[in-house]
Amino acid sequence: MLEKCRNAKERWGGVSDIIDHWLEERQQLISAFVHLPETPVENGLSEQVEKFCELLVDYLSSGHFEVYEQLLREGSEFNDGSVEEAQKLFPRIQLSTDAALDFNDTYATTELFSVRVVKEMANDLSSLGELLEERFELEDQMIEVLHTSHSALVAETE
Repeated sequence: MLEKCRNAKERWGGVSDIIDHWLEERQQLISAFVHLPETPVENGLSEQVEKFCELLVDYLSSGHFEVYEQLLREGSEFNDGSVEEAQKLFPRIQLSTDAALDFNDTYATTELFSVRVVKEMANDLSSLGELLEERFELEDQMIEVLHTSHSALVAETE
């Protein structure tokens, strides 16, 4: 997952400040995700989960309220069907949004002291990781559809 994030940064880094910032948030989110299983319960797991949840919600918010809007606005300026193509991705992205928000609601403020809760969180985290990986791929496709297809046209008009 971290390697795919690096590839996305290499591919779309510099495209726009909003996308650059968003990809940086993605990298921070993945890093927090990867380090969660390494954190012992007695050494701040609850705090690390809370931090992860904050990064998760920030990432989701940036995507929905900044990046997607910018990409859709850019795509609609060209009126070439790319917006319709990108909108097909949204229902699949929404699945991971719902799961991520459920994870946040369940664990952001939960004290992780019982073995049962930690096991449930580990299972939920694993499922969330799979959904996030798919989400990142879908978001990359959306960037491809809405931005990269128009980059040559934008360069011509500048």
